[in-house]
Amino acid sequence: MRKPRDFDAELKALGDKARNLKSRKVQQLGELVIAVGADTLSANELAGALIVLAETKDAAKREAWFKRGAAFFQGRSRRNAPTPDRDTGSAPAQPGGTRPPSGGKGAT
Repeated sequence: MRKPRDFDAELKALGDKARNLKSRKVQQLGELVIAVGADTLSANELAGALIVLAETKDAAKREAWFKRGAAFFQGRSRRNAPTPDRDTGSAPAQPGGTRPPSGGKGAT
């Protein structure tokens, strides 16, 4: 005879897993905000910039943002090894990363 499944325990385990994943996602988003230097923005500025980004349908802009983000993440992984080389390249990228959303916002 088969053992009956404990659906309540399985549902609880899935709920716990979902909560852990959501918590990790929120933590990683916060770490990303700090890593790109956007933690200097107010919550309203950051929310406004994200709304503009989410509403943008221009494929060229989105592709440019994608490439810039990919370069950021590739630079982060390389920054761990040759720190002095990447520090000079990353310092100008952070202020530039926080300014285009407001510049792009004014342009649209």
